[in-house]
Amino acid sequence: MDAASLIIKFHVIFLILLLVCSNSNSTLTMAANDSSSGGPTNFSTAILIRVDQSGQGDFKKIQDAIDAVPSNNSELFFIWVKPGTYREKIVVPGDKPFITLSGTEASNTIITWSDGGDITDSPTLTVLASDFVARYLTIQNSFGTSGKAVALKVKGDRVAFYGCRIQSYQDTLLDDAGRHYYSNCYIEGDAASLYEVSYHYSRIIIGNYHFVSDYQCRLAC
Repeated sequence: MDAASLIIKFHVIFLILLLVCSNSNSTLTMAANDSSSGGPTNFSTAILIRVDQSGQGDFKKIQDAIDAVPSNNSELFFIWVKPGTYREKIVVPGDKPFITLSGTEASNTIITWSDGGDITDSPTLTVLASDFVARYLTIQNSFGTSGKAVALKVKGDRVAFYGCRIQSYQDTLLDDAGRHYYSNCYIEGDAASLYEVSYHYSRIIIGNYHFVSDYQCRLAC
């Protein structure tokens, strides 16, 4: 799948799933089908999981919602995270594809953790699964200036981020392997913010982003 097809595919999925936020049912039904991904053949339904710290959702923690998705999943899951600050270290396992993790606004839906020193173990959010999408979230590592502190590690293929804020001090984004798309994202770090550990196996597509770093040329040039 080329880059253009990848972007179109994600947008088609989002046009379907975006309506979940105004739908009170746990299943979204629309007329749309696609069999090109080798995964779900029916994009007309998505299973909705709500995360709400107040207890008004299906889970209080994001990791618990991800854990509820079956291994080797072949259906679309939409995890809707209600506004709040979620102090969690989150991993999306490689055997749980087709997950969309969505807030309402990045400014009020924040995932934060404080860990540093090792780029592999420190990420606040680690995405190992393919066909993963994140929308309207702040993903931050608040470890500070004492060393490497990754906010986001991405290793799955066909992964997209829309309207997200990714924040740390050093090595903010560890783009490890796979094809990844960042649209309207804010990536912040005072030291090296983008760390591509597998440059030859990683392809980044960035559209309408705002990047703040002393090493801005690593993305823009």
